[in-house]
Amino acid sequence: MDAPGRRRSNSFTGRAYELTEETPVYVISVAAQLSGLHPQTLRQYDRLGLVSPDRTAGRGRRYSARDIELLRTVQQLSQDEGINLAGIKRIIELENQVAALQSRVAELSSALEGAAATMQQREAAVHASYRRDLVPYQEVQQTSALVVWRPKRPPTD
Repeated sequence: MDAPGRRRSNSFTGRAYELTEETPVYVISVAAQLSGLHPQTLRQYDRLGLVSPDRTAGRGRRYSARDIELLRTVQQLSQDEGINLAGIKRIIELENQVAALQSRVAELSSALEGAAATMQQREAAVHASYRRDLVPYQEVQQTSALVVWRPKRPPTD
């Protein structure tokens, strides 16, 4: 399972290498400069599972733009808000859960819309197949009136 500070994705898809905010390109010294933190702090955050950068074959850390933003968020929560690192880790986990649930809700909403459209198409097809010579049956109201029926008699000459 991925660490709470990281949502893994394969940036390399077999075709041309695409540079996204998830692409791990920054070594620890550059990431430290960009985030305004000491490299040792980044190592500590990695050990605690707050921000988990990708690793190279030689086990070197590679940070993405998303990791840099997360480092800044961790620093802001810690310094400005006074939240301890365990609390920050829990916040990150909950934010990741919310994002995953929002994605799932969007996915299910899309599936629901598709199913509703299919149902409407099928309903329209059923209505189109109705026989037009049939008349809907309507319930006759019961009354207490007496009706006498007399057949017509053929005229007598």
